[in-house]
Amino acid sequence: MFSVTVRDHVMIAHSLRGEVFGPAQRLHGATYVVDATFSRAELDSDDIVVDIGWATEALRGVLADLNYRNLDEVPELAGRNTTTEVLARLIADRLASRVEGGGLGDSASGLARIAVTLRESHIAWASYERSL
Repeated sequence: MFSVTVRDHVMIAHSLRGEVFGPAQRLHGATYVVDATFSRAELDSDDIVVDIGWATEALRGVLADLNYRNLDEVPELAGRNTTTEVLARLIADRLASRVEGGGLGDSASGLARIAVTLRESHIAWASYERSL
């Protein structure tokens, strides 16, 4: 399996419900480093997994909708704890929609998987991987 990863970041605010989250139950901010990995079994006719420029723009576009937002106010996340895991899935699903809609070019139609990793610090991160 071949893969290409692009990176960006997003700054959000949110609060988490439940005693397990301790002080994170209060509204707080986080800056995530976001890696999006695109995978396929064989390279396309240009010998690439996906155009890195288009992948970078797609990730930037998905994150722009979340950047500087309070995730508690995003309708798509209403009633959910906006944990790192939940946010990784949301970003992966939004990227998948862009791939399926042709937003990463024709060669992206051969992609098999997308994995998104959110790093909330140098010692903690979470990922979500999905098929296309």
